[in-house]
Amino acid sequence: MNTKSPEKTNENVFRSFFIDELKDVYWAEKHLHKALPKMQKAATDKKLAAAFERHAQETAGQIETLEQVFGLLGVKPQAKKCDAMEGLLKEADSIIEDTEKDTYTRDAGLILAAQKAEHYEIATYGTLRIFAGHLDEKQVRKLLESILSNEKQTDENLTVLAEAHINEKAAQE
Repeated sequence: MNTKSPEKTNENVFRSFFIDELKDVYWAEKHLHKALPKMQKAATDKKLAAAFERHAQETAGQIETLEQVFGLLGVKPQAKKCDAMEGLLKEADSIIEDTEKDTYTRDAGLILAAQKAEHYEIATYGTLRIFAGHLDEKQVRKLLESILSNEKQTDENLTVLAEAHINEKAAQE
């Protein structure tokens, strides 16, 4: 017999769902972190390569932040396969395979792939921080907001690189 109130049961279901989604994004971050050096190596433009290197360092920090989030929630950090990120990373590999080495077309494609991943992460962290607020997890919400802010900045930096010269040079190839 379930003696818990329906509100408490629903909160536990929602909390479990929240934690499950954190596991999903944790997997996504860990696999993106592994993929970024390959993207860095494939980049023609030195500034883009440096941006991917910086992004890998930031992603490592985001993984650590997610581990703090798990700790605050009293849950062991655990990754659950993220089908979305797996697909996005396969697409990035495809771009590398389908474009010529040392071309700005490849760089434009790499930016496209990276921004798709960023937009996925922005959507995920934006929602998860709202969930944390509804679960009255203020510290968790603050940590997720910091990751969200970082993701938005990375996306903006990639846009600046694309618009500054990479897309123009790609269009001339």
